Amino acid sequence: MTTVLTPASPLTAADRCDRCGAQAYLRVVLASGGELLFCAHHGRKFEPELKKIAVEIQDESNRLGTTAATANEDER
Repeated sequence: MTTVLTPASPLTAADRCDRCGAQAYLRVVLASGGELLFCAHHGRKFEPELKKIAVEIQDESNRLGTTAATANEDER
């Protein structure tokens, strides 16, 4: 996946995968202006197709390897 370092808002626990409803870790911005959200599993599964249609891909799947001691204020 291509990580985008633009000042996009971070994904939170409220953001859900459009495919299965799990927590989203990828935001795919489309040329049409829409966006899709995916869990890490579906982001990897659809990666080749997403790269063809994405203007930006915000990948926060690296957060899966870390555990926060407490939830962020906006996730409570």
